[in-house]
Amino acid sequence: MIDLHLARALRSSGLAWTPAPGDRFVVPDRDMDADVFVISDLAVDLHEFPTGTVIGFNGTTEWALDSIEQQAVLWLPRENQLRELLGPDFVRLEQAADGFTVVALHEDEPTAYADPDVECAYAKAVLAALG
Repeated sequence: MIDLHLARALRSSGLAWTPAPGDRFVVPDRDMDADVFVISDLAVDLHEFPTGTVIGFNGTTEWALDSIEQQAVLWLPRENQLRELLGPDFVRLEQAADGFTVVALHEDEPTAYADPDVECAYAKAVLAALG
């Protein structure tokens, strides 16, 4: 899973997120960084208001948080989402003994982005593409 440092860097680089079922996120800086939530039609819903998107927690009687604004959470994109963000610049994924390497075009040149975690390797490639 992508680490919080890379997730923050992606957001800071301007990566837009339209929340959808299956998306993972954390509520950072509230002693909850290790708790990963998943948007689901069953327990977590998106509510659109004129002031912005609110993520609603339904049926969570054991937890007092009913909803939280989208900008207060940190998206943890999945491998397939990161690969899709690379689009035609994605060249290939390589597996090595110490992890994974994503090869993507950067300034029209194949460039390698390595990490022990496959999603982090993809995130590094996306960060480079965002400039």
